[in-house]
Amino acid sequence: MRIGKAIGAAPIFAAALYSAFAQAETADASPDSRADATVRAMRPEEKVILTHGVMAVPIIGPLNLPSDGVLGAGYIPGIDRLGVPSLRESDASLGVSYIFGMRKDGATALPSALAMASTWNPGLIRRGGQMIGSEARAKGFNVLLAGGVNLMRDPRNGRSFEYFSEDPLLSGILAGNAIKGIQSNHIISTIKHMALNGQETGRKFVDVKISDAAARESDLLAFKIGIEIGDPGAVMCAYNLVNAEHACASDYLLNKVLKQDWRYKGFVMSDWGAVPGVDAALKGLDQQSGEQLDTGIFLDDKLVTAAQSDPRYAARLDDMNRRIIWAIYANGLDKHPAQAGGSIDFAANSAVALETAKQGIVLLRNTRGVLPLARTAKSIAVIGGFADIGVLSGAGSSQVHGPDGPAANLTLGDSGPFSVFMSQQYHASVPLKAIKAMAPQAVVKFRNGRSASEAASLAAQADIAIVFANKWSGEGMDQPDLSLPDGQDAVIAAVAAANPNSIIVLQTGNPILMPWLNETAAVMQAWYPGARGGEAIASVLFGETNPSGRLPVTFPASEAQLPRVKVDGFDTVEPSFAGNPSDPDAKLVVDYDIEGSDLGYRWNARKRQKALFPFGYGLSYTSFEASGLKSDGTTATFLVRNTGDRAGATVGQVYLVSRNGDAKLRLVGFSRVELAAGSSRKVSASIDPRLLADWKDGQWSMPGGTFTFALGDNSEALGRPVNVRMSARSWKD
Repeated sequence: MRIGKAIGAAPIFAAALYSAFAQAETADASPDSRADATVRAMRPEEKVILTHGVMAVPIIGPLNLPSDGVLGAGYIPGIDRLGVPSLRESDASLGVSYIFGMRKDGATALPSALAMASTWNPGLIRRGGQMIGSEARAKGFNVLLAGGVNLMRDPRNGRSFEYFSEDPLLSGILAGNAIKGIQSNHIISTIKHMALNGQETGRKFVDVKISDAAARESDLLAFKIGIEIGDPGAVMCAYNLVNAEHACASDYLLNKVLKQDWRYKGFVMSDWGAVPGVDAALKGLDQQSGEQLDTGIFLDDKLVTAAQSDPRYAARLDDMNRRIIWAIYANGLDKHPAQAGGSIDFAANSAVALETAKQGIVLLRNTRGVLPLARTAKSIAVIGGFADIGVLSGAGSSQVHGPDGPAANLTLGDSGPFSVFMSQQYHASVPLKAIKAMAPQAVVKFRNGRSASEAASLAAQADIAIVFANKWSGEGMDQPDLSLPDGQDAVIAAVAAANPNSIIVLQTGNPILMPWLNETAAVMQAWYPGARGGEAIASVLFGETNPSGRLPVTFPASEAQLPRVKVDGFDTVEPSFAGNPSDPDAKLVVDYDIEGSDLGYRWNARKRQKALFPFGYGLSYTSFEASGLKSDGTTATFLVRNTGDRAGATVGQVYLVSRNGDAKLRLVGFSRVELAAGSSRKVSASIDPRLLADWKDGQWSMPGGTFTFALGDNSEALGRPVNVRMSARSWKD
């Protein structure tokens, strides 16, 4: 880096400069005024300190971290002279990332984001964020790469487990609360990956085609809701292209939508290796992250050179710094510095993970009331899924483990620096042990499930057969289909034929097909259940916990129901964690205008298709009744009654079902309700007006007329429609 050269600014007398800086440091100064003063006080060479940083893990060449650095996702030096702290970054959507045990520590692993979303419980998700943020502070991190809010456009996406749902309202509310929880610890959280990052295949060169209206009504709406609730200090842009522009150099996404229309005040950091060139700064990028993974370091010397000759770059350079420093001040990173070596209450944090796992388990099938199991059961066969070792987790940069590391680590091959991500890893929460603890009088036997005949033989000898079926998923690669791998469908079918009381526990990172469904007694979706997953599964199986999870995604009846039969490029693009093209001229185009803003259950409604299990679906050991829907179009009220004989929780779901007679299906409000047996409660849910409107001509436009709403047990089980007359209106975002 060349220093000492002016960057398009006139000399400023030192006394006046430091006077302004000191004045902004007063206790009542706003983050805005403080940031303005700090930028004015910066020397030319200091203006490219905060604009780029390294990946702080030595898997791409040697790494020399300063004394305040922490092994993690990234490091950006601070400016000691001005009291601006360094930025120490960790991946942290599901907990503080383990990074292969290089720090020789551990963290509390929350269940996958799909499991979290299945709780439909914003308050619990906020508690999870608070927990993650507290552990990050104790390790010295002050920036967390969290808030994954990409919508699930394709259930085969390898990173589906890191994201919340297919619905913009549910995803945005939960992501916003996770961010709010994290930032309560005086650290910065991102929201990511902006935007339309819908597949891992060819992730660095896939070009998403989508109209402005479709994007604003779906993925971008989820980001907007998340930003409104969580106020994240940073936005991470995505690897993919959007309408032929790299997302990290997209004038449309970063300047037009984010900074102009939404008036976002924080900064945009790149994903690691996602910066195409120095002109990304003009397109809205504020910070280059993990610069070793890019083809060049663009926001250092090259930015200095550009700013010396082009006033647009000089102005952007000040703005880039102002945004980064504003986020630091707004979240108190300078006044409440994070320091490594802090204490962590693993027991208390483990309880948060356990409660999240319990609430996130979705009971999909329960014939003859086979569940909950009696603790007096005499013989139980437990089969497959490494249930004698632990519970499965998703892979990639989000991988979390406790202080003792993984209970098992099964390599899946691959070569190169990113091969370390290609392994199935298990948390040390053992379902077999937890089942034995719940039924201490039972004879509990285990088989690994590698042989269908052996599994069926054991199942035939037991009163109850519990099959654990796993499907590993990870960053960098998509799923070829929605089937279970490794012959597990055959094992389940054989066990179900041998024992009519066969219970299937699914640990997957995405929806799956179930050709054996009608032969089973019960099916439970546990997702990747986190650090206490084994105990949570046993608790639900034996009725200690009444299942209350509801699906945040649609389980299709077949892949033919999806907008695309296969993930675009899956059969032609060579798998690669990095996602780079094998040929510099390679092209991969994905047409998201096929479904537009109608994802998941909305696509099914448009096509009049019935899901295997619809969005919002989930069973309980009690029964509920929702009735008396009333609405003025801005709020919905209704009564929820527990009509069963045990306490439980349900989710009141309010859907728009038509507008002026035109069929539509949109979740517009929801509320999770806990009720004692026989009790009832009046529930109120606010309705986001954007879900009643369309994006037209640069604004939200809602026609006047009749809007029809209905309560739903799920997106396909709707109650009596209620009509509301509303006036036309339009408004800016």
